This record gives sequence, C-alpha cells and structure tokens, in this order.
Amino acid sequence: MTCQEKILSNDYADVITDFIIPEGMIRAPEEEYCQITLEQDLQISYINRKYIERPSIRVLRYNSIPKCYGLMDAGTITPMQISEENADIFRNTSRVFDPQPLIETGIIQTNGAPLNLTGRGVVIGFIDTGIRYDLEEFRRSDGSSRILAIWDQTIQSGTPPEGFEYGSEYTNEMINQALQSQNPRDIVPSNDFIGHGTKMASVAAGSILNGGTGFRGAAPDAQIVVVKCKEAKPYLKEYYQIPDEAVCFQENDILCGLKYLDNFAKIFQRPVIICIGIGTNLGDHMGTSTLSAYLSRLATRRSRGVVVCGGNEGNAASHYEGIIPITNGQNYQDVEIRVGENEEGFMLELWGDIPNLFTVSIRSPSGEETGEAVYTPNQAFEFSFIYSESRVQVEYVLVEQSSGEELISMRFIKPISGIWTVRVYARGENGDSRFNMWLPIEKFLRSDTYFLKSDPNTTITAPGYPVNPITVSTYDSRNGSLYYQSGRGFGRRGIIKPDLASPGVNISTALGTDSGSSLSAAIMAGAMADFYQWAVVEENDTIINTKTTRNYFLRGAVRDTSLEYPDPGWGYGKLSLSGVFEALAKS
Repeated sequence: MTCQEKILSNDYADVITDFIIPEGMIRAPEEEYCQITLEQDLQISYINRKYIERPSIRVLRYNSIPKCYGLMDAGTITPMQISEENADIFRNTSRVFDPQPLIETGIIQTNGAPLNLTGRGVVIGFIDTGIRYDLEEFRRSDGSSRILAIWDQTIQSGTPPEGFEYGSEYTNEMINQALQSQNPRDIVPSNDFIGHGTKMASVAAGSILNGGTGFRGAAPDAQIVVVKCKEAKPYLKEYYQIPDEAVCFQENDILCGLKYLDNFAKIFQRPVIICIGIGTNLGDHMGTSTLSAYLSRLATRRSRGVVVCGGNEGNAASHYEGIIPITNGQNYQDVEIRVGENEEGFMLELWGDIPNLFTVSIRSPSGEETGEAVYTPNQAFEFSFIYSESRVQVEYVLVEQSSGEELISMRFIKPISGIWTVRVYARGENGDSRFNMWLPIEKFLRSDTYFLKSDPNTTITAPGYPVNPITVSTYDSRNGSLYYQSGRGFGRRGIIKPDLASPGVNISTALGTDSGSSLSAAIMAGAMADFYQWAVVEENDTIINTKTTRNYFLRGAVRDTSLEYPDPGWGYGKLSLSGVFEALAKS
C-alpha cells in the first residue's frame, strides 16, 4: 500500500507523538506503517491496526490517540440534506443582510474612512467542511476568486500539497479557471455539502455586494485559504461512541491543516489569521492537548493570528464539578447521569486534581453495582450488567503525561436509559479533593443525556484553553445578553478563558441566518484581519503576533461597570475594533 492508502484506510491506526519516533520503536514491519513529520517535535504515524490493540490509554499515551472534534454552530443542516443535486437550494437561500453585529463591534466603522481597514493583504484560513467557492460572496467585482487555495482532504484524484501525502490542492488559478467554465466542478470538484465552513468564511471575509447595500463580511478584502477536513475514521468514531451520522474531524487531520495554513504566512508582509470553529469536551480543560499546544505555538509566531471558538456547551449540562472532603483518609461523592432513550454509548472522562487519588464504582438504573474499581497499574476494567446489554469499560491514568493530572476514562456501551450513578472515591491527606467530569458535546450524543447536577462553568470546548490564542464566547448583540448556549470559563487551575465575547446570534451568512460560537469566532477573525492590515501590511506594528494582539483587543473591549472582569461568560468584555483604535489614540 502507498502512504496515501495507509492514511485513508480504516485498517491503519493514526498515532500522534510530540517527538520523532526513533527507528525501531514501532513494532511493525516498515511496509506496515508510514509517517508525516509536521515539526521537529510533532509527528503522525499510520500503523496497521493488527500491530496495535484497540485504542487504549493503557497502550498509547492519552494524547497520542486523535480526539474527534464537532461543528460549533446551532444549525441543523446535515450532509444527508445537501447533495450536489440539491445544492442550488442552499445557494439561492435568501441573503437578507443585517449589518447590526458588525456595527456593534465597530468593524464597519473601521472598514470606512479614515482607516479603511478591510483585511487587504491578509489571509484568513479555515479548517472545516470546505467552501462553496462559486458563490459571489467569495469573488471580486470582476468575478475572480478571493480564495488563494483549497486543500480538500476528501478528494484523492488531484495532487496533494507539498509535504503532504493525501487530498488534493486547488490553487487560485485553478479556481478562476473553474469559475469561467460552464461546469466548474469538472475542474475544481471541491464542495461544501454541509455549509458550516461556507458560513464561517462568508461571515469573516465575505465580499461587499451590491455596492455596499448587500452582504458583506468583517474583512471583505481579505484572501481566503480553506482546508476541507476529511471525516474521522470509523474505528475512532466507534472508540469514542460517536454516532455514524455525526460530522466530526480527527485531531491529526486538523494538525496537518494548521501546518498547511501556516505555510501561507510571509513574515512582516502577509499575515495569516487562523479561525477554528470546531470543538470537543474531551481533555483536561487546561490547554495541554497536542492540538492546543500547537495552536499556542503558532499564536506566538510573527504575523500570525489564532482565533478559537468557545463552543455551545454552556447549557448542555455536560460538566460536573465535585469536591470531596477527606474524612479519616477516605470519602466519596455520587454523580448522577440521566441517560436518554436510544443512547447507544458515550465516553465520560474524570480529571482529578493532584495529589489525592480517585477511583470509581458504577450503578446502573436497574440497581446493579460494580463495586469499586481499585487502581492497578496497566490494568483496565470491563463491567457487564445481568439485566441489560450494558457494558462499561474503565481505564485509569494515574499521571497523564501532558497535564500531570489523574484521568479516569469511562466508556459506556449500550447503556440502558435511566439514572446511572458514578460513585467517585477520594483518598489522601489533602483536605478537599476536587475533580471534574465531562460528557461528550451535544452533537456527539444520540439522545438527551446529561448530569442531573451540572455546572455551567468550565464548559468552553477544546481547543479553547491554551493561553496564547484568542478564545471567544458568544453573545446576542441585539439585546446584549450572553448566548444561552455559550461556553463559559474559566479553565481548571485558574486559566482565564474566554478572552472576549463576540456576536454569534442570528448572524447573516452566505447561506442564510445562523447562530453559534463558530460564527462568533468568524467575526473575531475578520476583526483581527482588519487589524493586521493596519499593523503588518501598513507597517504600524510589523512584529505583532496573537499574544500582543490580544492585549490591543482587551484594551479596546467594551465593559459593563456592573461586572467584575475577567468574567467567566464575558472574558474581558465585548469585542470592539473601533474601541481598539480609540484606545490607541489615547495612549
């Protein structure tokens, strides 16, 4: 098999390492694996699964198993609803444009004189569901495309980008040739059948239509680069118990997309803004995952900007925080989970604060109890229940390598509906023992499954917790309220996220009106592109990066005198691009 075939095959497991694997370390013949090296300390290996047990944190490091990320909009369009045959329905969706969110954030004001900031000379990159490149929202007035390139990871008939082994790259020249053809898809077959990526790109960088009276994005003159991410492999979706119909992307494909986007930056000349509109509930919520670490690294590089959405999990009852007072060296707390009808399975993670030790037992709705699963090195537990087909697999990591925290992973398979109880035990001498638990994001569940006593805080989705990128929560710019689904901070161990709040409710897109944190991130990305035009292209601050940009934007944010900042919902305030320049004028 070629490396491309191994990358695409469900028979090959994808393994992420933050080091270059030494020769001979992979226990498989050379012809049974291949590798892609993204950075000196970031490598992806594709290994025949017959040489690896099923995904297991006992066998592989926790961060070596790619996590799956879902879409962060509130829309209900699924791939089954959009196809090549009916795509025109969505192309012709009514484009009634409401500029209010762009006015609220001071973006339209800075688009005009005297600043005239429209993202000129700046690239905005998206890793998502693709883009409908033929829409007029992505063209100049002469009909040519503002899209620099598309890397479609799902199409293998073309040429992959340099340095990669899969997918097809379509250049600006090829896209313009397609637009002049009667059958554009014969030349550039890439499409966005879901619409999520197209919506984000249009909100961030849609062209000004009808002489300024029609649609417009936040940075209407920015160039666009798109990575259409391929779907996660079936074996990973099965491991994480994600429904077959759910749209999700795996971490290593996203990492490759980030490397591709980063290649478009020209230091001190052409900045690149990277916009992330996907998320997951998996992880320690401290920003230590491989994806979070890579985003944080990119955010420190000159002429790069990184924006991450905060997710839509604030009202999902998917987070539980517990505190167990240590009494006579041991105590416990019961955590109740309501599992809905037709729920076929889900992954549940518990992260325990050191130095105390945590263990669990599980009780089914029928009253069957597993007894305490006592931690034993390199041992996993699988519990079956007599009165149902339900099974629960439990794995412990006493010291997870990236965070240093204890992790207990619980994999529920065919759980019967009703109230499941996880009894969490704590042992130690350190007073109160704190732990956190997270269910999957709502889009990865099949039914109404949630904690009966949930905590709406610490519900920002990963990769929203690394320090250097700008993470945004979502609010309704028309009534000034926080979006009820918006993810909220802070992160564990005092990490301050979100940074800012951005509009994301009833936002005009090229495919109609939608809501969600991905659109909040898109507006923020457009605002950053406008600012990078001033800073880099116009040479007012050519050594800028995301960390320094963050401080510019925090100074310009709009704050409510009745709140104390930073706030778990609002961060340091509401996005205001005009406020950034007002603060600069006063300095």
